[in-house]
Amino acid sequence: MRKWSCRRQPDLIMRTALLLLPLLWAAAACAAPRLPDDGLGTVVGVVDGDTVVIDLDGSSESVRLLGIDTPETVHPDRPPECFGKQASIRMAQLLPAGTAVLVTRDVEARDRYDRLLAYVARVGDGLVVNRAMVEEGFAATLHIDPNDGMRHELAAAEARARADRRGLWAACGGPHEPLSATVGGDSG
Repeated sequence: MRKWSCRRQPDLIMRTALLLLPLLWAAAACAAPRLPDDGLGTVVGVVDGDTVVIDLDGSSESVRLLGIDTPETVHPDRPPECFGKQASIRMAQLLPAGTAVLVTRDVEARDRYDRLLAYVARVGDGLVVNRAMVEEGFAATLHIDPNDGMRHELAAAEARARADRRGLWAACGGPHEPLSATVGGDSG
């Protein structure tokens, strides 16, 4: 009987690998599903602490960052809230106009205001802005099914921010406190 060796059977190895590749690809997709419709864009501007305008293939899109909620500054039905101005300023610092970003959608494409729903990461350094806003205390988590691609990661970031009393957790005691009801207002 002849001893089997890799050198003698390159075609067999290649054929086996090609047959197994789709199965491995499918198994990996089931274990960690890819979020649909990833794309590169450029920041046009900031609306508030959780909404930005991004140019995606020549089209300006209002993008609502998934998994986070910042105090209101420009909501049509709510008055300004404690730490809203600071959240907007921080978002503008993290995503100045011209910043290259990776936009990653989850399950639902748009919200009731027709904003694109997405996670946003800076291309230059990979910073995931959704997580940074929560971790630094400028946003609370907001989980709305079925969009839960970063649910656990954002919850852990919020727990750290609360424990360390960062941002709105120290200044306001939590999210969505009216501006007039807070000690010291919305300065700083």
